[in-house]
Amino acid sequence: MSAPAFDAVIHAPGRLQICALLSAAEAEFGTVRDTIGVSDSVLSKHVKVLEEAGYVAIRKAPFAGRQRTWLSLTSAGRKAFAAHVAELTRLASMTLPSGA
Repeated sequence: MSAPAFDAVIHAPGRLQICALLSAAEAEFGTVRDTIGVSDSVLSKHVKVLEEAGYVAIRKAPFAGRQRTWLSLTSAGRKAFAAHVAELTRLASMTLPSGA
């Protein structure tokens, strides 16, 4: 895992949810859309940002008689997501001294 590092590309709530979903496995576009509760256009915009950063790969393939779009985290995306989560965990664990 990379050293903890805050990643502004991943940090946006929608992109953070996408990375979390894709950290487990490749997923079909519609499944990701429905799981995070956004429209096709909103998901497309988030995926484009993640793809341009090199964090998400897009694969198109026939499935059940239709062309489907599949999303997955790249190796760089997995490392960046792990580092971002580690940094968020580190920040969340900071506490003020008692009585402060």
